[in-house]
Amino acid sequence: MENISSVFTIIESKRQSNKCIVNINSMMRFIGSLLSSFNEKISICLLIIFLCTVSLSSAQQSKEFTSSALKAMGAPNNPKVEIAWNRYYDSEQLHEIMQRIEKAYPNLVKISSIGKSVEGKDMWQMTISNFKNGDPDKKPAMYIDGNIHSNEIQGAEVVLYTAWYVTELYDEIPWIKNLLDEKTLYVVPTINPDARDNFIHSPNNPHSPRSGLAKRDDDGDGEYNEDGYDDLDGDGNITFMRIKDPSGRYKVDPSDSRLMVQANADEKGEYTLLGWEGIDNDGDGQVNEDGPGSYDPNRDWAWNWAPRYIQYGSDHYPFTFPENRSVKNFVMEHSNIAAAQTFHNNGGMILRGPGSKSDEGTYSRQDVQTYDFLGQLGEEQLPGYKYMVLWRDLYTVYGGEIEWFYGGRGILSFTNELWSEFDYFRRAKDSTRDVSQQDLYRFDKILLFSEGVVPWKKFQHPQYGEIEIGGIKKAWTRTAPSFMIEDMCHRNMAFTLFHLYHTPKVSVDSIVVKNLTGGLKEVTAIISNERVIPTHTSQDAKNKITRPDWISLTGGKIVAGGIMENRFLGIMKEQKNRPQRLNVENIQGMGSVAVRWIVEGGNAFTVTVDSEKGGIAERQSK
Repeated sequence: MENISSVFTIIESKRQSNKCIVNINSMMRFIGSLLSSFNEKISICLLIIFLCTVSLSSAQQSKEFTSSALKAMGAPNNPKVEIAWNRYYDSEQLHEIMQRIEKAYPNLVKISSIGKSVEGKDMWQMTISNFKNGDPDKKPAMYIDGNIHSNEIQGAEVVLYTAWYVTELYDEIPWIKNLLDEKTLYVVPTINPDARDNFIHSPNNPHSPRSGLAKRDDDGDGEYNEDGYDDLDGDGNITFMRIKDPSGRYKVDPSDSRLMVQANADEKGEYTLLGWEGIDNDGDGQVNEDGPGSYDPNRDWAWNWAPRYIQYGSDHYPFTFPENRSVKNFVMEHSNIAAAQTFHNNGGMILRGPGSKSDEGTYSRQDVQTYDFLGQLGEEQLPGYKYMVLWRDLYTVYGGEIEWFYGGRGILSFTNELWSEFDYFRRAKDSTRDVSQQDLYRFDKILLFSEGVVPWKKFQHPQYGEIEIGGIKKAWTRTAPSFMIEDMCHRNMAFTLFHLYHTPKVSVDSIVVKNLTGGLKEVTAIISNERVIPTHTSQDAKNKITRPDWISLTGGKIVAGGIMENRFLGIMKEQKNRPQRLNVENIQGMGSVAVRWIVEGGNAFTVTVDSEKGGIAERQSK
């Protein structure tokens, strides 16, 4: 009977998937009644036939239903890979979804591991491009990651949504098709899988742990993590503790009994707040003095790095942590990356560097203009988000990821802080960090029906005696509620795709051949960059991070060649060494360069431009 049981298990899974249109329960009861009349083999055959019929019927019904529905713009109507965008997935589930996308679109997606986490988990990466239209590592590319911080999980969903969307709509939207034909996306949904899983599966509050699982001795007593948070009631959330106290300075909010507010200056309070749930584990009279890992992986990057006594959260040296080293190695190995995007939460911000005032001189006026163009576009696409400079508009950061991308690699990079306070009630007055606790509780009450807050309950604390615990659950306030996740994903994806679109795209605009005396010819070519981002940022060109753009001529014997400093006056700067391949330091965004060769012999000439960040293009003379 084991075989029959396994078939029933398959049928039950089909029933629970809600994709069957017949009453499977009734059919299962009917077939079960046959088991006493037939032997096991016949019964299994009946079950398999039934299962196939149900599956075919369900698929047919689904196809007819979706084909007759009116397509909603901005999403695949009948995706090959069904994904629910109303929840947050752990690292194993993220990988499973990535595998499904790769299986559905093998010509657009390849998955690989870029390294291992502290706990040995793979850091899965997707290369997304039209593999039939050239080597993806030779196309202009963008790198995207999310979830560097444990409690900032929704970045992974935005990254994964981006991968899903462009693959599902590749054949439907010409703009997407052209993008993946010409460009490459490298996406890593989570670069901190250990910390992600810890936040999802372990008791936490909305703000912890920021870093992950590294042990710390924050109170300097030689013991590590011996006195961190404790989930007192075992509900999976770390909420607040309060104790009745006639000398306390807090009282219950008259408009919402779940919320604590400060008593007025001239009135007595009712409670003292004791902080997050926890007990004095080590018997030193202090509660929660060793938090869950205080290092910050976003203070670990090798640009403008500072030691811990200056920058809280930094560790022994840049790239202490294997996850960050893996990202660094991947980026260093892919010099075609011209743009980068990381996703954090929360606050509704489009952030660029520098992270400190001392680093402001690194960002040239020309590159800042490009940043401004993209950031202002992002403000249109992301209502409630604000384009900001990290150190000037927020706070100082040393050793940040996007600062390393630009400073260390010359790559234009942004961090988006997902989930804007504007999204709560979408009022014009709500801007970054302006929403009150009353607003949060009001939103929970009238839109989440009080699901997001743990009501106060009594608890006998081993040190404090009778207390009460309650407050906001870990699953929201920093993360978007279920019904807003897809909107958040789509808008941030759109910002990312336009950033990718504006990575350099080189072309050979024209070739003019002019006959000279003595059997010589003058070949002049105009090479253009059709996008806003230059082939080399100022930081890249100044520090020679990536090689120059190469412009080559074939079809005759090269006598001389060089770059036209003024093509209208015929002024050329000659390149005496290897003139058949001219070295161009940069092609400005939406700009062009003119090059010229003096050639002996030949009638048909081919000009090829090879730019690490701008791609490859060629043209033949007429």
